[in-house]
Amino acid sequence: MMGNKGMRESVRVLMVFVCLFWVSGAQAEEQYLDGIMAVVEESIILESELARETYAVMQNMPDDNRPPEFIVRKQILDRMVIEKLQLLLAERVGIRITDNILQRAVSDIAARNQLSLDDFRVQLESQRISYQSFVENVKKEIIISQLRGREVASRVKVSEREIDHFMETQSQVGAENIQYHLGHILVALPEQSNAREIKNAKDKADRIIEKLQHGAGFKQTAMTESDGGQALSGGDLGWRSLAQIPSIFVDQTRNLSAGELGQLIRSPSGFHIIKMMELKGQSKHIITQTQARHILIKLNELINDQEAQKRLLALTERIENGDDFAVLARSHSDDKASALKGGDLGWVSPGYLVPPFEEAMNELAINALSAPVQTQFGWHLIQVLDRQDRDNSKEYKRTRAREQIRQRKIEEETELWLRRLRDEAFVDIRLEKI
Repeated sequence: MMGNKGMRESVRVLMVFVCLFWVSGAQAEEQYLDGIMAVVEESIILESELARETYAVMQNMPDDNRPPEFIVRKQILDRMVIEKLQLLLAERVGIRITDNILQRAVSDIAARNQLSLDDFRVQLESQRISYQSFVENVKKEIIISQLRGREVASRVKVSEREIDHFMETQSQVGAENIQYHLGHILVALPEQSNAREIKNAKDKADRIIEKLQHGAGFKQTAMTESDGGQALSGGDLGWRSLAQIPSIFVDQTRNLSAGELGQLIRSPSGFHIIKMMELKGQSKHIITQTQARHILIKLNELINDQEAQKRLLALTERIENGDDFAVLARSHSDDKASALKGGDLGWVSPGYLVPPFEEAMNELAINALSAPVQTQFGWHLIQVLDRQDRDNSKEYKRTRAREQIRQRKIEEETELWLRRLRDEAFVDIRLEKI
């Protein structure tokens, strides 16, 4: 009986044969052969797909800083291979995106651009971007995000000790008030590298540093030489606090001045070169807190949306006629924790509550009652009691520290996970063969 590995190899061979047969037969009349640029597990990447991606990227690059097209094609093909591997894995583990989730995501993007969905579609088409292609790309991004959340982010933990250490370090160096804009070049290594591969990679990294020291542009060099995920954007890591910077870069980052190039850094992923592009400070964090209370009606077999709204409107009428909100909350609210306190949620900071609730609450004047508001928990009647501005820098820094340490760990783990995914997969690159 054929084993799993043998079966997969057979499937790959069959897939390639079928695709070659289909391409040569279906397009013979057009006198054009859509070549296969890469075989990725049981899937393929076609020359036409690579050409479309390359054209789109090249169009957005400035003429005076545009690397040769063959360099861009290689970078894009590598990116497409990694994307294809993630999508194939997502399919195998059963990640699915419903039409409702996809529609909501596209609508949110349109809203962030202050456009209706119809206007957003027109805007895309005016820029010669297919709306359907855009939606498909959004779907891919959501799938990959969910996959990385499952495979990487869900396994990353941040301890209180790590937060304490981070806070102590920041306090000592004043790093919480500094933002760093870094450039990054990676010369990648396979996870299991031999001595020769390591030497070749280091020699390449040394040559890159020498070029940069002799005046080569960092962004242009990153585009043509880097194996990092930001290569096509010139190795730009964006603005980050010290906690958001990969831990292997931290020591150098503290000591680099604007425009200064760092020393070569070795990690399991390869050799890294960083440059301090710019530095800037950070202001104190002031938030507006809201003191609010609510009455929640949950949905069940006997209470549907209409019935829940009807009950809340009846309670609204009673409150407006003089009944005490707290008394009604104790006897009618399905949020038992807050019901014991008369529906009081206490002083609430931004981002603490689910978005539909917070948005409705933020629109209310003090002592005003909301219309019935729906969230995933049910239907709410909300009243705002007071608001205050507060400096929550200490809590904010601790919360931010937790998230920044977590994001740093996720970034480092994701890089290793992607490298492992690539090394363990069957990938046949044919870019040089065509």
